[in-house]
Amino acid sequence: MKFYRKQPIEAEQFDGSEEMIDKYHIAIDSSWVVPYRINTIEGWRGVQVHAWIATGVKGEHWPIIDDVFKQTYAELPVIPQAVAKYIEMTRDEVMLFDALDAVLSGFGTLPDWISSNQDLFARAWLDGY
Repeated sequence: MKFYRKQPIEAEQFDGSEEMIDKYHIAIDSSWVVPYRINTIEGWRGVQVHAWIATGVKGEHWPIIDDVFKQTYAELPVIPQAVAKYIEMTRDEVMLFDALDAVLSGFGTLPDWISSNQDLFARAWLDGY
């Protein structure tokens, strides 16, 4: 058996605000069981306040209830722009260990940040920054 992991997605928690209703073109009707509906590639689906609205690679949206979202997805780490650029430039050419070794033997803010945040650096590297 093979195992797979989900690719990173963009998502935002629905708060019922006019801004989000407009942004996601959400329909409202108090006669529905769930008063908010979002148009997905599979048709109109109910979306509750506090559910998450995910956006796919083709710009499609779909709702995910809060507890399922929290069990399925983890927020990606926030890293400095210079670190993201370093990962972008080296990821296809060297292995993670070599990238860590090369940068940690240097001087300046980049090695200092990576040295203090090795877990975040490795997670960002593996998640495809």
